[in-house]
Amino acid sequence: MESKQRLLEPQLVQTGRADQFSRKVFCDGMRDGVPIALGYFAVSFSLGIAARKAGFTPFQGFLVSLLNNASAGEYAAFALIMANATYFEVAVITLIANARYLLMSCALAQRFAPETPFWHRLLIGYDVTDELFGITIARPGSLNPYYTYGAILLAAPAWASGTALGIIAGNLLPLRVVSALSVALYGMFLAIIIPPARKDRVVAVLVIISFALSFLCSYLPGISALSEGTRTILLTVAISGAAAVLFPVRQEENEDDA
Repeated sequence: MESKQRLLEPQLVQTGRADQFSRKVFCDGMRDGVPIALGYFAVSFSLGIAARKAGFTPFQGFLVSLLNNASAGEYAAFALIMANATYFEVAVITLIANARYLLMSCALAQRFAPETPFWHRLLIGYDVTDELFGITIARPGSLNPYYTYGAILLAAPAWASGTALGIIAGNLLPLRVVSALSVALYGMFLAIIIPPARKDRVVAVLVIISFALSFLCSYLPGISALSEGTRTILLTVAISGAAAVLFPVRQEENEDDA
């Protein structure tokens, strides 16, 4: 009887639900969220300056950034508020600026295990940012939401706190210092894309093509007139669609990664 139980134990471990709480997975998320939180804190300092110009108090800036973790969307909203735009205009522009996160959410939704409850998906959808998406989608196998929770636990408060402190003391710092702090965000992007690019030559080539096309589209007539978020969406759909057709990933490879 004991020998049968020992044989069944590994099977029970392997068939555990992907959405079960795991202290190790949660701590892994917190570990990977530390550099993101530091970068967010630095970058949101400059966002706090824009919020102050729009007339926000530190508490209001903290609340706005806590509920909307998107630099481009918040910058656009603050600019419209300074221009005395209507609530409808602010909502529409924020939706357009953040529309690329719809694509990221769709990609994450396909990586959840089928039995993952809706409330897990809803909480993850609250904070789908470029950096959090990058570290989450890079995880092998089905996504465990507690990994992302660990990263959000540090990243979201850091973004909101940086905005509030930017409103309080941002104008006391030289503009060059604030701009230098924003460089940290680009360092995080490099940390996200370099590891998978080194493992897969196709990914490396696609990253280079993405950079080149993004640069060209910022100068091409017609396309350059579109918002940065809209250009990102169009390029993401075009490049990922072409890659899926030309370089399909076999199901066996996904199972080996899991």
